[in-house]
Amino acid sequence: MAFREQLDQILHQVEGAVACSVMGLDGIAVETRQVGEIEGADVASLMIEYGALLKTMRKMMRSLASSGEISEISINTDRILTIVRMLNADYFVVLALRPEGNYGRGRYALRIAGPELRRQIE
Repeated sequence: MAFREQLDQILHQVEGAVACSVMGLDGIAVETRQVGEIEGADVASLMIEYGALLKTMRKMMRSLASSGEISEISINTDRILTIVRMLNADYFVVLALRPEGNYGRGRYALRIAGPELRRQIE
């Protein structure tokens, strides 16, 4: 299954999901699918900025050697819920949801899709 179909599947599985993207830590999207907007939020720009944020967080976690590698982070505001799951050392998948979206289902969908996305990116 190609990235496009997998991202579409995630978006349709998760209530309140508006965008899903496979991205590099350099902030460049490999593939992005968007099915909606969130008023007052630039979802595409937000997802791009996660690359820089993840780089910084990984450096911080490495300095705390016993902490291990980052596998997932989320940043939630009153306008948008975002879940980021690492695929490998260079790529991640990010899901953006409306505040009333199904956050738990989003985490589950990214965890289940992760191995196949990782296989395709390598």
